[in-house]
Amino acid sequence: MTTSSLPINPVSAQKRCTIQSQEIGAETITLRCLDWDRDRFNIEFGLDNGTTYNSFVIKGKKTALIDTSHIKFQDLYRDAFPHHLDLTTLDYLIVSHTEPDHSGLVEEVLELAPQVTVVGAKVAIQFLENMVHRPFKSQTVKQGDCLDLGDGHELTFVSAPNLHWPDTILTYDRKTHILFTCDVFGMHYCNDLTYDDEADLLTPHFQYYYDCLMRPNARSVLSALKRIDGWDVQTIATGHGPLLKHHIEDWISLYREWSEQQAKVSQWVVVFYEEGYGHGNSLAQRIAQGIKKTGVDVERVDLASTDLHGLRELVQMATGLVIGMPAQSNRTTTATALSTILATAHAKQAIGLFESGGGEDEPIYPLRNTLQGMGLVEAFPPILVKQPPDSPLVQLCEEAGADLGQWLMRDRTIKQIKALDTDLERALGRLSGGLYILTVQQGEVSSAMLASWVTQASMEPLGVAIAVAKDRAIESLLQVGDRFVLNILEEDNVQHLMRHFLKRFPPGADRFTGIKVYPAKNGAQILADALAYLECQITHRMEVHDHWIIYSTVEAGRVSKLEALTAVHRRKVGNHY
Repeated sequence: MTTSSLPINPVSAQKRCTIQSQEIGAETITLRCLDWDRDRFNIEFGLDNGTTYNSFVIKGKKTALIDTSHIKFQDLYRDAFPHHLDLTTLDYLIVSHTEPDHSGLVEEVLELAPQVTVVGAKVAIQFLENMVHRPFKSQTVKQGDCLDLGDGHELTFVSAPNLHWPDTILTYDRKTHILFTCDVFGMHYCNDLTYDDEADLLTPHFQYYYDCLMRPNARSVLSALKRIDGWDVQTIATGHGPLLKHHIEDWISLYREWSEQQAKVSQWVVVFYEEGYGHGNSLAQRIAQGIKKTGVDVERVDLASTDLHGLRELVQMATGLVIGMPAQSNRTTTATALSTILATAHAKQAIGLFESGGGEDEPIYPLRNTLQGMGLVEAFPPILVKQPPDSPLVQLCEEAGADLGQWLMRDRTIKQIKALDTDLERALGRLSGGLYILTVQQGEVSSAMLASWVTQASMEPLGVAIAVAKDRAIESLLQVGDRFVLNILEEDNVQHLMRHFLKRFPPGADRFTGIKVYPAKNGAQILADALAYLECQITHRMEVHDHWIIYSTVEAGRVSKLEALTAVHRRKVGNHY
């Protein structure tokens, strides 16, 4: 085997970028773009050891390039080709997924090799058609499809959606026993060693990468591992970091162990929608956002482009399903997907349905009746879309997602409430607080919550701090710069307000029906029966595990009864309100 390193690009003098090439199997080389000094990767990672972007060339009777690189390597990558690949004879460009760090030079390759056929998952080809500005030949592949390059290089494709990109595929070469995995099994670690020679040194980086990218999709990891189970994998050619060769069984075992642990402890919802139809994508995002607030994992899946085998596995493993109505005109694809969901869904799963508002939605109520007849539990009423999404509809979607997540987490909540035996919890419960109703008005959207974790936090300026649970729907209306009213409740005039604001409201319901209110200067509601009120503006938010601490300056306030006392909230234990 030979190793070569091309000279540094003058443009990258301040940030070292080099390319390393090495033969890794019969007629197979890697081009590893070494980004030595990169200190951050998107928002997920702070990097201590840079990263690499790995691509691969396989030369049978036909030639394939697997993945490209980051656009910052454009000049170096172009200079490297003549040493390893005649682009005028390149037959296939296999796109493992379309994330820019691996597909950043696809357009460059198409310019230099216009004859090439781009190979990828259906959704990857769709993404690329919108990304590159030239026509190209393409071949869509799905789970189990093969591509014969000749001379024994038969490539088998594995569908691995959501690891960690919706269009991810893995590629296995039966001649060299190399599994090309792109992000899967990768790590952000840059050094001169092509392989995993220093396993002990690499393991923390391997786990950090898994925790940031793969753990949220643990069930999809297990599905992918199941699909390659029994294969004779002798090298894992990753898209980031060193290639894995010396400790393959250990690396795979770690992925399986971590994913099984995550799958056991987490609830999980799949939100289905049709990309590009109506408002399905944006509404699905807001429902997913509400679900995530409750600590439940979420995967969003495009009904029009999902692999049916993967779809079946997703539905089998999910504890909740949310379905956005697809277009009736796209029945060939989406009707098959809906039929697969119906055939795979099972009793006791939580279900929610929403219209996409594209003008020709599949009817929502027949599907609802079918799912309820199968024993699925409706977590929120169907969301109907009669006009372009406005603020109330967006808030309704987020509240609906939060309701579904809270329903799924009910068993955990009950267990926490029942765990009343420790002295610590009893002691913590002796911390008392007042009783307050926090009200918000933003445009047409209003909301309210009962609060007891409230304290004055500063004197200059006058400020208060409030703890708000992450799974509260109102949390999205309490961002820096937002305004609200803190209504302070009276000791002898509190029960009717507590009963009202403690009840469960349907998503989008008016919290103030039957309650006497009048507007504050900041637009939020002042309760007529409150002892006092404070008008506040949020200036800081601090995350503290399952709550946000909202610090706000006080702009105005008034007391209605000078001699009355504030209502006090006394708990017996400290593990719930």
